[in-house]
Amino acid sequence: MDWLERMNRALDYIEENLDEEIEYKKLAQVASCSEYHFSRMFSSLVGMTLSEYIRRRRLTRAAFELQKSDLRILDIAVKYGYESADSFSRAFQKIHGIKPSEARNKGASLKAFPRTTFQISIKGEKEMDYRIEHIDYELRIVGNGKSVKTAKAFKTIPKLWSAAKKDGFTQQLIDMSWENPKCTLEGILGVCGSEAAIKDEEFTYFMGVRYDGEVPADMETITISPSTWAVFPNIVEAWKRLYVEWVPTSGYELANLPCIECYYGPKHKPRHELWVPVIP
Repeated sequence: MDWLERMNRALDYIEENLDEEIEYKKLAQVASCSEYHFSRMFSSLVGMTLSEYIRRRRLTRAAFELQKSDLRILDIAVKYGYESADSFSRAFQKIHGIKPSEARNKGASLKAFPRTTFQISIKGEKEMDYRIEHIDYELRIVGNGKSVKTAKAFKTIPKLWSAAKKDGFTQQLIDMSWENPKCTLEGILGVCGSEAAIKDEEFTYFMGVRYDGEVPADMETITISPSTWAVFPNIVEAWKRLYVEWVPTSGYELANLPCIECYYGPKHKPRHELWVPVIP
């Protein structure tokens, strides 16, 4: 089963369970995809978070039911995952611009958000440089994590690094790094999702370095198991093209580990790289 078919099976699962609880773990399993990466891959392909897509599809279904059935508004609200008529009404009005009660009026104007289907259009306009790296030992990364809203990640993360530079945290990491180099992943690191799996709405961005020494009292430690990595120069461009262009046609699967942004020292070329965990 190829990548495209698996992703469309995940969309089938969503459609079949709009009036049930949708577990993201189960959704990733249906897609045969890493839990770490499914939500981010989905948002890159669709242009919105997974939770927002599910919300819009449910509210589209709810609008149809309001017009075609005599069910109470509260019953429809509960059916589509809302705990009260008030919370349902607020969400409904945000999408459709009118209250649920008004949706039953003849001539009421509503919005139908269509089901998405994944297709691949390979343009081949620009090549993607990458290499494969194998790290056969456990990576011990020391630093601190910050919660980041997924939808605002590209704006928030640069601000985190700017603040870290101002308060001396970046310099502290620099002083700890390169003491005992043992692989090419030597630099200031941004680990994208250090918890068991990246959540849809937010994730933990862990700022640190690979370090084998004594852990400072004000820092935490995460470990990453031995793995294979696809490495791309230019972090911003790599993020934009990774899930849309490289993954679908690469022949690799994404491993159930976080991606790592690596920022190197002066004179290093390239200045930064995106490390993506993969399996053949």
